[in-house]
Amino acid sequence: MHIRTASRTVMLYLFSWNIDTIMPASASPKLEPGRVYRTRDLKTWGLNAPRLAKRLVQEGKLIPLAHGLFAHPKRSRFGAVPPSDKELMRAFLEGAPFVFTGSEHWNALGLGTTAVFAAPLVYNTKRSGTFDFGGRKFVLRRVAFPENPPPEWYVVDLLEHVDQAGASRSELSASLAQALARGTFSRERLVEMAKRYATKATQALVASTTRAS
Repeated sequence: MHIRTASRTVMLYLFSWNIDTIMPASASPKLEPGRVYRTRDLKTWGLNAPRLAKRLVQEGKLIPLAHGLFAHPKRSRFGAVPPSDKELMRAFLEGAPFVFTGSEHWNALGLGTTAVFAAPLVYNTKRSGTFDFGGRKFVLRRVAFPENPPPEWYVVDLLEHVDQAGASRSELSASLAQALARGTFSRERLVEMAKRYATKATQALVASTTRAS
């Protein structure tokens, strides 16, 4: 009888110890302002990450986004500042390589395009599709891209999306020839980027443009 009671006492102690270890009531994570967290990232502060996430949302320390992501926003005098696009993609793609492209980058090339996209275009190595994060949409494509894209890669990417950029191939070819003549872009690097990342049609356009300029 005494042994059984002691056994129960030991088991009760161990059970209580496990509860405290899994989720301390006073767990207060040191969250980084502006950072986006996955639920499992919270395991650093407790094994019951979903419950901890729920409590932090209730306390206003985390803002739920979507796809298991939560933001710990920076604060300004105007209120909470949403996380950057880059930080969102870092968390969503779990550190996998990605690069932003699309209208903003194409228009910055100075080749005469004025395209406007409703959502950022993100090339990456993991996901394809359109994703919404708290009202912010991103179009993801799993395609090949250089680790540190030079301007010439964005030129090639633009030529691959002429229809979406609201320009014609002839217009872009003429603008590109002028830019090459001014030395805005490297002919050699442009040809290299086309060979590695473009279709045969775009490779031919780049080849003819670089010869003519």
